[in-house]
Amino acid sequence: TDEIEGFDLDLLPEDSRTRWERLQVVFSHACDQVRRERAPGLQLDPRAPHDALLGQLRRRANDGAQTRPEWGLAGNAAFLIAPRHRSRGVVLGGRSFLHDYDASQDSDGSVLELLMTAPMLVTHWINWQYHASTCDPLRLGSGNKVLHNVVGGNLGVFEGNGGDLRIGLSRQSLHDGQRWVHEPLRLTVVIDAPQAAIEVVIGKHAVVRQLLDNGWLHLWRFALAGFERYEHGTWSPLCLDVE
Repeated sequence: TDEIEGFDLDLLPEDSRTRWERLQVVFSHACDQVRRERAPGLQLDPRAPHDALLGQLRRRANDGAQTRPEWGLAGNAAFLIAPRHRSRGVVLGGRSFLHDYDASQDSDGSVLELLMTAPMLVTHWINWQYHASTCDPLRLGSGNKVLHNVVGGNLGVFEGNGGDLRIGLSRQSLHDGQRWVHEPLRLTVVIDAPQAAIEVVIGKHAVVRQLLDNGWLHLWRFALAGFERYEHGTWSPLCLDVE
């Protein structure tokens, strides 16, 4: 429903609570804008009044008969680790994970290491699950979620009352009944950080190195003249000429 809810607000100091309350107008406007952007893809009227559109999304999200309530991650294609100004004003179509990061405030590279070994891996997992379930839905997807029977709590599902154990995404998470809503491609990670700092993380963590050396994701970094792509231990420039 694209709503923002704060927890444990009673524990905030008075000045923080005041700032939180001032932010509510901003949050309300931002959430409304996001709902209007998503509405056409859900066959809802983006011109509907604020409360009416929110009400429709709430009903849809809580409708037990709604087989396609989710698609928030469908279409994922990239992960950006950079200061907010790098993406501000850019229309990413909801296809990129964003993490605000300022290398100048990370002198020892510890924050970058955390980002490349935690959220970067998670975004890869998400991307690959969607990729595999779309490319081979019969073997790597989980079929029709209306027919699912859960096995062992969290082992997987049967589609119906038998057959192979299914562990991927359901067709409803990938298809709207007429077309695929996810385009399968490998995750592109773009980082705004010094080359040396990125290479330290790659050299230190085998799981990151394996993903890159085997081509499971694509790594780029912002450079002075454009972008540089990491491939097999070397960086290749991609220069952008702006006239």
